[in-house]
Amino acid sequence: MSLEAHLAELERRHEALEKELEQALAHPGSDDLEINELKRRKLHIKDEMTRLQANQQAAV
Repeated sequence: MSLEAHLAELERRHEALEKELEQALAHPGSDDLEINELKRRKLHIKDEMTRLQANQQAAV
């Protein structure tokens, strides 16, 4: 998988987690542990995207 394709997939997963998080936050009975897990996963993906983009810029 090319770097661009990998970044696109990470962006897609990040957006999907964002939507899932918004839905969970919209329901007052949402589980705090679930919300924290979604936030943690979203942050992990964002960190990976940032790292890959930095590596891509360094290679140019």
